Amino acid sequence: MKSSNGKGRKAYKQFHADLLLKLEMRSNPEALSLVRATLERAAEALNFHSVERRAIVRSVDEALANVMRHAYEGKSGLPIVVTFRRLYGQNPQACEGIEVLLEDEGVAVNPSKLKGRPLEDIRPGGLGLHFIRQSMDEVEFSRKHGKNQLRMVKYLAIPKTESGSQGE
Repeated sequence: MKSSNGKGRKAYKQFHADLLLKLEMRSNPEALSLVRATLERAAEALNFHSVERRAIVRSVDEALANVMRHAYEGKSGLPIVVTFRRLYGQNPQACEGIEVLLEDEGVAVNPSKLKGRPLEDIRPGGLGLHFIRQSMDEVEFSRKHGKNQLRMVKYLAIPKTESGSQGE
């Protein structure tokens, strides 16, 4: 299932990806702080604005928590692979975004049933999927080779230029 939040401003471009980092971890909530810190630094190195960095980190954190809670039904010690790739277009020196791929061997996910609870149902929990879809530019769920895969992409914001003369 492919999902876009309508912000696919660069979907028309052809992108290439370079591996930044691949983490092989076990389902353990204590590991989440390490992933958050690592991703924060990676997003900073790729020149994401602080607001975008926080959105990326929260999205990945939420997705990993969901893997542990739902796909692995709270069991610890089960494998999760998190891959971070830098996206670029024609110029390999110019980063255009980050791709995060999560893979687990948990209970098969039916993408058509992945729906957060209604936003008007105000209570704790259940809004992580809404947040992920709102924060990331691309969100895709799939199952390949017996593994659940969640691919999330965040593009760098296009710098705004001011019109008119400056300094007058």
